[in-house]
Amino acid sequence: MTVPTSIHPNYAALEAAAVSTDPFAHVVVPHFVGPDDLAALVASMPDLSSGGSFPPGSLTLAPLVRGLVAEMEGPRLRDAIARKFGLDLDDAPTMLTLRGRTREKDGRIHCDSVAKRVTVLLYLNPARESWARQEGCLRLLRGPDDVEDYVAEIPPVDGTLLIFPNGPTTWHGHRQYVGRRYTIQLNYMENDAKARSEMRRHRLSALAKRLSRAA
Repeated sequence: MTVPTSIHPNYAALEAAAVSTDPFAHVVVPHFVGPDDLAALVASMPDLSSGGSFPPGSLTLAPLVRGLVAEMEGPRLRDAIARKFGLDLDDAPTMLTLRGRTREKDGRIHCDSVAKRVTVLLYLNPARESWARQEGCLRLLRGPDDVEDYVAEIPPVDGTLLIFPNGPTTWHGHRQYVGRRYTIQLNYMENDAKARSEMRRHRLSALAKRLSRAA
């Protein structure tokens, strides 16, 4: 296999994907990152042996991963999402983090912060038996009480992209899973005090993680 030097997401698949409205508006794009790019990315991802979210500034990233981060924060994805959901995201700040390990406490049912206008999740994992057993597969839920009461389930594999505008009923979660689970999360933020506060916490987290890794 020829190792790619840059990532070329499948924007045509995103443009063609239909918006599902049940249980809330969302788009799923399988293979947004193609198989060859995905294999190279998995080999290039940092070793995130602890749980939690890591801002890119707190990590030493391989050039391929840095390129993907820049691509996701760039205008092409922003414009495609804005068109898809009829949103104006021109002035929306972005917040991006990487996750590499899921813990017992992760995946509890929740809606994302009201400071986040849109959530974008890119899954960078090869298919494996755990996902076939539905462990760690994100579920879009009808309500806040039962992770089994779901409409859609998205295995975190094969470069799948999930996008949804946030709201008071965008409940999601997954069955308990412990282990490696690479995800890049991008949020388009509100431009208000709550969003600025969350982004400040994000920057402080990045600083703390850089210091802890250097210690």
